[in-house]
Amino acid sequence: MKMLKTSLALAISTTLLFGCGDETTNNYYPEVPKPEVPQPTPVDSKGRIAVFNLSFDRYTYEDLVAEMKLTKPEQDALIKGWQDKTLSDEDNATALKVIQIRNVAAIIQTERPAVIMMAEFNNDGTAENNDAIIGFRLNYLAVSQNSNSFDQDGIQLEPIVFQYFANFATNTGLLNEFGFDLDNDGNAGQLPGDAWGFGNYHGQYAFALMSMYEIDHDNIRTFQKFKWSDMPSATMPTITNCNDSWNPIPEGMECGDDWYTAEEWAEVRLSSKNHVDAPILIPQNDGTTDTIHLLMSHPTPPIFDTGKNKVQNADEVNFWVDYIEGKSYMYDDKGVTGGLADDAKFVVMGDLNADPLKGDGDLTAINALMDHDKVNRLATFGPLAPASLGGPECLALGECKEANWDTPYPGQVTSTSGLRLDHVVPSENLTISDSGVYWPATFEDGRLLMNDERVGNYGNGKDISSDHRMVWIKAEIHN
Repeated sequence: MKMLKTSLALAISTTLLFGCGDETTNNYYPEVPKPEVPQPTPVDSKGRIAVFNLSFDRYTYEDLVAEMKLTKPEQDALIKGWQDKTLSDEDNATALKVIQIRNVAAIIQTERPAVIMMAEFNNDGTAENNDAIIGFRLNYLAVSQNSNSFDQDGIQLEPIVFQYFANFATNTGLLNEFGFDLDNDGNAGQLPGDAWGFGNYHGQYAFALMSMYEIDHDNIRTFQKFKWSDMPSATMPTITNCNDSWNPIPEGMECGDDWYTAEEWAEVRLSSKNHVDAPILIPQNDGTTDTIHLLMSHPTPPIFDTGKNKVQNADEVNFWVDYIEGKSYMYDDKGVTGGLADDAKFVVMGDLNADPLKGDGDLTAINALMDHDKVNRLATFGPLAPASLGGPECLALGECKEANWDTPYPGQVTSTSGLRLDHVVPSENLTISDSGVYWPATFEDGRLLMNDERVGNYGNGKDISSDHRMVWIKAEIHN
């Protein structure tokens, strides 16, 4: 900026010196040199398939809708007021949410996936209302964001447009219709613990899909109502976490007791949110289309209780193992039975809340998936496993959870827990050419999208964007 001002002053001085009417000189200002504007490195979206837990959890779905409907001028005014400290407490909180949404949009514009599953994108529970996802597409993704922060510290990114999207119903916050006391706290029929999936309202923690490829809506399969006990390998969860002061055994129960009554076990649903098979149609050069099945879920974390969650998390992952093997027991919400065809192309994707090497979960389930013969293991445990430079720094700087400091593959962690929880697992008949975890290190552009001490209480995690990172693969899917 100083160079620009100096050049302009010199130009004005020169013009005045020689006179505006001198025919031997130009009677206009010399062209002012323009500073070079850095440009983003072009990214080829073709075949990029990503999962991102956006951490867009809100107290109500209506809160998220209101934030997504804010136009860019309204967003700018809120951020300016936040910077000037002139906002009410309510508007200040909204401004911080706008910063978070913009930063998430900037991450998506930077990595430019062609397909993205968005976890923790709240909806109305039934997925009939699309106001939030439409607002996100139009007011944030279709508007240029900044590559490094909300206040123009980086470069302006190219907007991104997803022509197709799908919203999905969820079990979270859906109160069970039988009046069961599913969390055994002595208060039956109360949210959040007595919902089919933990949630303070129906639609909390839902997930959605956006795509540049056509989504085959007619052939989407959902398994929201599939009963856990109908899984042949499932067993009644019992109390196994018996000496945890944070998660005490419920009153009247003992270590080793069944978590559910027989009546509850006969009705309880497997999926804490939903299990979805969404086919996308990939146009080929010969005029035909190829189909890839996106197998999406967001299993419950294997913690926060006395053992039920650990068993459920494992079986939510095991469901996909059985599904890609084409087993016949599962039925979808339309009553159609069976899993995938033997030659089907697929990607299992989601915040699976399961690390194959560390953590509190049942490691056998996630390993059975990631090491399966039907999976492209180059992209799970091989050289194409998604990784970043920011993950190791997070562990080394003590910003990630200290208990996981000794993870064997620090480059592959995907959350501030220091664990590899978010997965994009392609089938063995998909050729993968690239992959990544978007987690800039301190010396890389984009760092302020992850860590910015000016924002919120902590300047990281959900305050600034998310406590999870976008994970992606690039599949060679065009002939």
